[in-house]
Amino acid sequence: MAADKKIELGLDFTPKFDNSGLITAIAQDAATGDVLMVAYMNAEALGLTVKSGNAVYFSRSRQKLWRKGEESGHVQKVENILVDCDQDCLILKVRVDQGQCHVGYQSCFYRAVEAGSENRLEFVAEKVYEPEAVYKPKSN
Repeated sequence: MAADKKIELGLDFTPKFDNSGLITAIAQDAATGDVLMVAYMNAEALGLTVKSGNAVYFSRSRQKLWRKGEESGHVQKVENILVDCDQDCLILKVRVDQGQCHVGYQSCFYRAVEAGSENRLEFVAEKVYEPEAVYKPKSN
């Protein structure tokens, strides 16, 4: 079997990380099917996710691991990890409580492009929690 067919049709999990050592990870609510967020994982984050059953990601802006819910308490319990045909993108089917977005929404996809507009957004969801009550200011 050719190498690409082995990746596409085989049963060996060999995730393809990009040049920065990251793979795209889409978190999807296992109960509703709603896309909650898009993030990235490095090999360590993926390994910790598989071992712990809780989603762990890699923050590109902070250049460090972050465990979903470590500050907010809104963890993602991973039920299943789906792998695309190229093994360069993952979907994590997760069980969640409320407020997966740091600005107070259930999903990070709480706005849509306004119909007929090229540059305006509209809200398509309601807040489910107040971030100020969950995220405490960091003291120096």
